[in-house]
Amino acid sequence: MSNFARIRPIGRRRDGRPIYPIKGGAPTLTEQRDEIMRLLQDDSYDGDVDELMQRAEDVANRIEQANQRDARLRQLRAATLPAGDPQPQTGQRQQPGMQPDDQGNQHPVNAAEAFVRSAALAHFRANGAVGKFSVEHRDAPTGTVTTTNGVPTRPERVPGIIPQNPDFPLLIANLLDRQTSSGNTLEYVRDTSGPVEGVGTWNKAAVVPEGAMKPQSGPFSWDTITTSLKTIAHWVPITRQAADDDAQMMGYINGRLTYGLEFQRDRQILTGNGSTQMQGILTTPGIGAYQPGAGSTDSKLITLRKAKTQGELALYPPDAVVLNPLDWQDIELDQDGTGQFRVITNVTEGSAALRIWGLQVVTSVAMAAGTALLGGYRMGATLWERQGITILMSDSHADLFLANTLVILAERRANVAVHTPRAFVKVTFAAAP
Repeated sequence: MSNFARIRPIGRRRDGRPIYPIKGGAPTLTEQRDEIMRLLQDDSYDGDVDELMQRAEDVANRIEQANQRDARLRQLRAATLPAGDPQPQTGQRQQPGMQPDDQGNQHPVNAAEAFVRSAALAHFRANGAVGKFSVEHRDAPTGTVTTTNGVPTRPERVPGIIPQNPDFPLLIANLLDRQTSSGNTLEYVRDTSGPVEGVGTWNKAAVVPEGAMKPQSGPFSWDTITTSLKTIAHWVPITRQAADDDAQMMGYINGRLTYGLEFQRDRQILTGNGSTQMQGILTTPGIGAYQPGAGSTDSKLITLRKAKTQGELALYPPDAVVLNPLDWQDIELDQDGTGQFRVITNVTEGSAALRIWGLQVVTSVAMAAGTALLGGYRMGATLWERQGITILMSDSHADLFLANTLVILAERRANVAVHTPRAFVKVTFAAAP
């Protein structure tokens, strides 16, 4: 048999003559499909039926893949990008600060990303402008200032567990109820009622016989507090070359400026004087206090447990405690009579979990060694923030223009409303023997 006779036709003309593939050319999917369909319909076909069925399945799969590719191509061509979506040019590396957040939202997820994405920075770079510009990133929940007319109000509470970033220590600010102010003046009521030793001292709720007078609970006393939001700010120099690199600029903003603001805000939440500074919880009149009696040998572990009971008796169950790192070290290293650690179960796994007696633990050098602040933070205080972090950049400071150096300044405005001082207990540990 000649080589020509062994070549299978790929189809037939209208007059019935077979169509053979061009020498050196591969038949198309359509030609292969038509040939297999013709053979399957030929009752007189005497070839290998199993081989023909396998060919039919292979061609059907390849056609399905081709259809899927065509559908995806048409879908991509019809898709439109959201307005303002930052897209790199052909061959351009994706720049820092241009990625979506964890939820896929196409907006900056922190102050540094908001700054490098801003039109103001692009304009500054493109025009070589002299002067300053600012970009604000709001990271606090939306809301408005709550004012009162001497009537106590209960702030909205966000239920659930306080989220934590495993790569960054928990901040004291994250323990508080957090709200956003739309103005610079903050007015709220503070509960100045005396110490509470049991429910019966103020809660007069009771079963009342038919026709009898209902009891009135109390007494309560309140002060209206009017204050202002305080500005926390600092700046660092940066070379113009570094400012042209988005990654370096984000490192300056996140690694130095933002961290510095958050560190100082935590310090203010604890010890601010309440006049020229933010209102600190420790400087607020009316907070509770616990100290072991004279001659007490209670360990810090036991002292915290007894202070927790005091908070519970005041009807404000504590949820967290702030400790100096040295005091937390003493608690972690506390040993029983056999030399076993009471808090740490396995030292090879590092530090113990930051919880003690069911309380969330936050360590801060802003807390003086030998003392602690235990309390129901969300019930006792609200952190009001006027805005998120505002980043400003300028080349017009002192003689930095001549040195080809810029200034990046970060600031934020906030204050604390300690509306229920009795929700907190200042703990003083017994002196070491």
